[in-house]
Amino acid sequence: MTQIGRPREFDTDQALDRAMEVFWRHGYEGASLADLTGAMGINKPSLYAAYGNKEGLFRKVVARYADVEMAYARRALDQATAHEVAAALLRDNVVALTRPDRPAGCLSIQGGTACGTANAAISEFLAASRLAGEQAIAARFARAVEEGDLPPDADPTALARFLSVVTEGHAVHAAAGAQRGELQQSAEIALRAFDAAAYSVSSAS
Repeated sequence: MTQIGRPREFDTDQALDRAMEVFWRHGYEGASLADLTGAMGINKPSLYAAYGNKEGLFRKVVARYADVEMAYARRALDQATAHEVAAALLRDNVVALTRPDRPAGCLSIQGGTACGTANAAISEFLAASRLAGEQAIAARFARAVEEGDLPPDADPTALARFLSVVTEGHAVHAAAGAQRGELQQSAEIALRAFDAAAYSVSSAS
């Protein structure tokens, strides 16, 4: 006999992936509970039981996004040189932003840039997430300085900020319809600028 009132079971990763697409396409404020529960295949009580509320769900989605969709950034940090780190990050970022099976752009950018004051915590949360990624890049470049791969007077923080500005700008352009080839061109220009800034510091001093 079917148990009355038994909570509906669902695959949590699959549900998060479906919620991710809704947030990615509509942003945090634009994603309604009806949109989310419909995509996830659950009802509102199940959503509240599993995630607490919409914000709790969004935070789980961002963690899932970082783990799955941003895996290329972690792989980039494992490259042998600062040049290779920057090259992998810039090039793989363009591919990630323009995948035909994903919404164009980046969840971190589209998710909360248009949030009003009532949801300022979401914008702050996403900004902190992006800053953490930038700091990880800076730490990798600091290691490159210690290892002698970058000149001793290179600025790891400024180099990491430059790459973040470029990749975040690419996300905005991808969401607005820029094609992969167009972004690849700007990525290669950015890589040349990175090399000039990172490896020519001592000679320019």
